[in-house]
Amino acid sequence: MAALISGFSKLTKTEKIDWLAQNFLQNTKEAKEILRTYWNSDEKLQQLHDDFIENTISNFYMPYGIAPNFMINGNHYTIPMAIEESSVVAAASLVAKFWSNKGGFTAKVINTVKVGQVHFMYQGSKADLERYFSAKKDELYRATKDITKNMEKRGGGILDIELRDITSHLENYYQLHVTFETVDSMGANFINSCLEAMANVFKNNEVEIVMSILSNYVPECLVKASVSCHVDDLHPTDGALFAKKMEQAVAIANVEPHRAVTHNKGVMNGIDAVVIATGNDFRAIEAGVHAYAAKSGKYKSLTKCQIKDDVFTFSIEIPLALGTVGGLTSTHPLSKLSLEILGNPSAKELMQIIAVAGLAQNYAALRALTTTGIQEGHMKMHLVNILNQLEADAEEKEKVTLAMKGKTVSYSGVVAALEKVRA
Repeated sequence: MAALISGFSKLTKTEKIDWLAQNFLQNTKEAKEILRTYWNSDEKLQQLHDDFIENTISNFYMPYGIAPNFMINGNHYTIPMAIEESSVVAAASLVAKFWSNKGGFTAKVINTVKVGQVHFMYQGSKADLERYFSAKKDELYRATKDITKNMEKRGGGILDIELRDITSHLENYYQLHVTFETVDSMGANFINSCLEAMANVFKNNEVEIVMSILSNYVPECLVKASVSCHVDDLHPTDGALFAKKMEQAVAIANVEPHRAVTHNKGVMNGIDAVVIATGNDFRAIEAGVHAYAAKSGKYKSLTKCQIKDDVFTFSIEIPLALGTVGGLTSTHPLSKLSLEILGNPSAKELMQIIAVAGLAQNYAALRALTTTGIQEGHMKMHLVNILNQLEADAEEKEKVTLAMKGKTVSYSGVVAALEKVRA
């Protein structure tokens, strides 16, 4: 094991790699070559990537694809997706085309309220604290004036500041619960700066500030998306039966958390891929979405399915705190290109697009599960991946694919088929 190292961040990128190879890697020459292979040949672009995080030694690439044929609120979209999982982009594209012939998706932003909190401890009288808060409230707004003036010009700012008593859950624990509108920016830095300014004004000998931080749980920053058609239009042979199975699949996800987690993972396949492609924070989105799925006290499906008067409706209501200006959205070249592909949407428009991507992905997964099974599409890509690992050429891939038709794809099976082709 390598000894502790001081001053690592001050080493050059090459020196960092040399240290890593010397202490942790067996084939140092090959390892160094792999890391350098993923450097961008454009030095300016590579420096941009190096500056995103600390101790950069290389880049980690993910496939970047597009899913065409989405119709949302009457407008056509091609949606960029950054994801490494097989079948996701293909499934989204297939579902987009299917629903584009039936009026497409509808989407609506319900609200865009975001939340930040100043967490503090107070042991005195609650009545005294309430009087202190009332006396200080205007000063809390004034303390953020320089921070909020530009945001207010764009139509955003602080919506409200509320004193909350949480002492029933944790002794002496109170908070300033602050709501914000951040327009087209995700607003993390803006919100945190406002909260810290408020904390400096609010603290005194009795008010012990613990921390000031935005919340990634945004149950009031909501968007809804849906598709709808007559049950007969859902399936070429038995639309009513297909609709019923879809309804049952969602019902199962509402009562069985083991299924709900995988069900919602399918939703997030679509959402995360677009969130990453547009330079937004997929960890924040994931945390907030899964908390919302459990808001009833039990983890449930994010999507809903309804059959009424032979009309099938599939929908989602989901919290999405997104930005189209600032952060990575304004600095990463592919993020900027993704937003351009989407028509340079506002944050509200991007919320609608991403909610639709999640709904489409979940529809695709449930359709596969309730008809042919999920493995059919996955196995096609699994076969391709194995053949790539085995360095098969185009002719070999074609022959092995034909030989494996109708068979279960396994590594040993593909190896045997390839060896037979090469023999």
